[in-house]
Amino acid sequence: MCEVKKQITLPITSLSNYFLDSNTLLSLYEDMLLGRNFEDMCAQMYYRGKMFGFVHLYNGQEAISTGVIKLLQKDDYVCSTYRDHVHALSKGVHPNHIMAELFGKETGCSKGRGGSMHIFSAKHNFLGGFAFIGEGIPVAVGSAFQSVYRKQVLNQTSQLSVTVCFFGDGTTNNGQFFECLNMSVLWKLPVIFVVENNQWAIGMAHNRSTAFPEIHKKAQAFGLPGIEVDGMDVLAMRKVAETAIAKARSGEGPTLIEALTYRFRGHSLADPDELRSRQEKNAWIARDPIKRFKKYILDNKISNIDDLNSIEFKVKQCIEDSVNFALSSPEPEVKELRRYLFVED
Repeated sequence: MCEVKKQITLPITSLSNYFLDSNTLLSLYEDMLLGRNFEDMCAQMYYRGKMFGFVHLYNGQEAISTGVIKLLQKDDYVCSTYRDHVHALSKGVHPNHIMAELFGKETGCSKGRGGSMHIFSAKHNFLGGFAFIGEGIPVAVGSAFQSVYRKQVLNQTSQLSVTVCFFGDGTTNNGQFFECLNMSVLWKLPVIFVVENNQWAIGMAHNRSTAFPEIHKKAQAFGLPGIEVDGMDVLAMRKVAETAIAKARSGEGPTLIEALTYRFRGHSLADPDELRSRQEKNAWIARDPIKRFKKYILDNKISNIDDLNSIEFKVKQCIEDSVNFALSSPEPEVKELRRYLFVED
């Protein structure tokens, strides 16, 4: 982050009694830029044949990852989906190791064995991306359970670790979603379920795939708070997440957050994206979370355009470095094909 000499505290105009200092606001802006630029570079590398398999990008949804994950502590957990690169970046996994993983290199965070859909980092409590929808929800519930078990059974004095589980709107029609909401409330688990409702489940429009489109209201059946929030507004996301995290950490149980958002690219880089109308896409692109936040920063004189340009230059250099790191990294050796399948002594 570039040095910002002035320290300003400003109210969030759309949120009462919510204040953030200028350094925090600029760090949020940098994290969102990092996610966007990383994904744009992934698209370039994919079409140049440097990445293989399916690659699902996060463009347009950055306010959710930044707004939630940047509030977490080191010992908290994140469970992702196959759209996992930006979640991992926000949790602190270095861009070099994510890019190397996407290139299938030994220096990748999953040693080149996972690829785009299986980013994992034990060091950062990043529990992984999952290729099938709904897979990560039971894993997140297990993660939250062990946090309670350590405290109540093993008598550890540390505070509860919080687990945040991300998934899409299409997942909420699956059984794992309902079963795990029920279990998490029964056991008052410190877990936050974040539905990234980008309006489309691959090629199926959300309002055509469910009899009850308002996902946050499904929480009522199980007795946990269900909150709908503008997923294109990083400050709104952060405020809602702040309350949910504090609730979970204090032992008061889970929260369901439905973040209304939109992916700016197709479902994956192999998707020609011909099913969504140009009018719909343009309407959401006009609400680009990064451009909106940049305007907010400038309008409220939190920083100036030179500082923001410096952040952008720094982020682009970081992304270029990650590509160079990945290109220069070694391939996994064939003799180690079966390594990491089982726990080693």
